[in-house]
Amino acid sequence: MTNYFKFLSHQLKGWPQQNYYLFFFSLGCQVMTLVGSPITPLTVLTFVGTTLGVLCVLAINAAKSVNGWLGVLSAICFIVTGFAAKNYLSMAEQLAYVLTLDIPVLISANWNVNMAAKIRKFTANSWTIAIIATVIVYGISGYLIKILTDDPRPWIDAISFSISLTAGVICFLRFNNQYFWWVASGLAQMVLWFVSFRQGSATLAMFINSSIYLINDVLAFTISPWYNKKERARVVSQEEDYAASMKLQQSKTTVSAH
Repeated sequence: MTNYFKFLSHQLKGWPQQNYYLFFFSLGCQVMTLVGSPITPLTVLTFVGTTLGVLCVLAINAAKSVNGWLGVLSAICFIVTGFAAKNYLSMAEQLAYVLTLDIPVLISANWNVNMAAKIRKFTANSWTIAIIATVIVYGISGYLIKILTDDPRPWIDAISFSISLTAGVICFLRFNNQYFWWVASGLAQMVLWFVSFRQGSATLAMFINSSIYLINDVLAFTISPWYNKKERARVVSQEEDYAASMKLQQSKTTVSAH
């Protein structure tokens, strides 16, 4: 267990500097939003969720598997926020992340070990499947949420859900093309939460959070190991050095035990 916590701590280190800058910028924005409006249990929960959520997407950007725990914890907060705003598909979106990305990352030993070395790209067939799947999910989810709930923004909600769900699956499959979907998802979520805010159904924090996600997604095309070959090589080397040091530490522990 001690080694596992050391592993999680290691996963928070060695990110591109821009990731840390973006996190503290986001934290500052969220703190100002929190103290600038009436503080309620919902606004505090939203603040915690957005902070963890930004850490989660930055971890994915840095090709670090600590995003599993960060994603589960932020999802719990966002589900409550989505319910309060009646954005029911945003709740389903968080559950989808947990089921398709966060939990598989946590239980998949293969995904957790030097993930940056396993990044791959779409083929023409992969592009076709991903686009068609997004459109199908959009149509079905929008129709069902409209007839089954009182969601005041069913089709905007459905756009965000369908794109984000597909992006989560693509991410778990380790395709760097996920960031085309994440950029579209960020834009869709900004529209959803801005409209929700204007209609009095949500706080401005969720719109700011979506904006930070979008900035992170754009950054990924330049500094992330998913696209930057130099950064990928650095992360792979870093992970290999860490694995070697842990193996050496374990061997020393075994020897001393005997």
